[in-house]
Amino acid sequence: MSFNIALSGVSAAQRDLDVTANNIANVNTVGFKESRAEFGDIYAASLLSGGRTKVGDGVLTQEVAQQFSQGSLQITRTSLDMAITGNGFFATTPDLTSRDFSFTRAGQFKLDQDNFVVNSNGDNLMGFPVNDDGTSASVALSTTVPVRIPDSSGSPQRTTEVSPRFNLPAGEEAVDIDLFNPDDPLTYNAATSITVYDSLGDSHVMTYYFMKDNSATNEWVVATYIDDTPINTAGDDGVTAGVGANVAGTTAGNTISGFRLIFDESGDFTGIQNGDGTAVATGDITTVALGDPPLTNGSDPTQQITTNFVLDPTGATPDEITQFASGFEVTSLEQDGLPVGRLTSIDIGPDGLVRATFSNGTSDPIVRVALVRFANEQGLTQQSNTTWKESILSGEALAGEATTGTFGEINSSALESANVNLTNELVDLIIAQRNFQANSRALEVNNQLNQTILNIR
Repeated sequence: MSFNIALSGVSAAQRDLDVTANNIANVNTVGFKESRAEFGDIYAASLLSGGRTKVGDGVLTQEVAQQFSQGSLQITRTSLDMAITGNGFFATTPDLTSRDFSFTRAGQFKLDQDNFVVNSNGDNLMGFPVNDDGTSASVALSTTVPVRIPDSSGSPQRTTEVSPRFNLPAGEEAVDIDLFNPDDPLTYNAATSITVYDSLGDSHVMTYYFMKDNSATNEWVVATYIDDTPINTAGDDGVTAGVGANVAGTTAGNTISGFRLIFDESGDFTGIQNGDGTAVATGDITTVALGDPPLTNGSDPTQQITTNFVLDPTGATPDEITQFASGFEVTSLEQDGLPVGRLTSIDIGPDGLVRATFSNGTSDPIVRVALVRFANEQGLTQQSNTTWKESILSGEALAGEATTGTFGEINSSALESANVNLTNELVDLIIAQRNFQANSRALEVNNQLNQTILNIR
């Protein structure tokens, strides 16, 4: 019997050595969780056995238990590296259509040939679909999708409004608007241009030509051109704002797309007039459908652009246009269109929201990295590559968003190191070694006793 007891001790000590050696071997494995060998004594008894004199039958390895304590964070320079601080696992699948989930704390992710986010084993990282405002459409594990970084360009946005702010020089000499020629600077007093965008993201130059009218001291006629093409405009009443002046170089009667800016004797902007003399109630002038030309590339020909001059007769708006005795000065010239954008960066927030930033200034939410937790983490079935599988003992996988409930937060550009304390493991190694030697010695003593008995004559 003592042979079996000592043999069980040797086996347990060997298992302890194996567990300790495995911990030491993975001290630099990202997301690794150390194990602990847990033992129990063997005690077999029957109804007729003497319980008070029963010695015991040795030791048994009950479980090699995973220890899911937090590992330290290691900062990296890769935005797709992720570490979880607190509770939760990343969910991965072996291919795009699989529902065979694995769970890991190792956040060494990268892009594959199709721009899907995968780990070193090629498994796809899973996330929740999001709405345009970044909120998750669903937080169920069954609705997760593979996380993919868009390889397409940021969507363009056509210009719908231009907001100019400027001062027109009050001391300018009036010009004859019938002689206006955009190619002759002597036929107009000032001009300014802004780049606008069509529905395909192509750029066009929109130019405003300002002419001080020879019939009114504080009235200016404005002609609008896009890519050297005169564009008709209309006020809020829909009346085309032509002023009846010929475009130089064209047939007689072809009028410029003009409207009038009216200022009072203090240089404050007081209103806009259409070509027929009617007042525009707001400070908005809108082009007619641009058409072809200037849109010759197949973009939406019905595009219209509104110019907002901020009409505030009360004077409460400080950034309205003015006519003061100073030079022509553009203080602001903004538009709401966007060109085609190229992906410039990826940001992952603490809540797991993945946001793509494009060169055109847009920033779009893509997906939210899913986290999964279990009622009993130690019940998970351990797999290779620092992954685990759901089991009966672990309980059902519960998905959710980072930073909500009991879920931890996601740290981008960081990795969770193994939670192995190398000093403690080396001490445990010495203890396991001594335990192995002691049980080996017990086997040796038992062998000597048996040998002595066999030599009795």
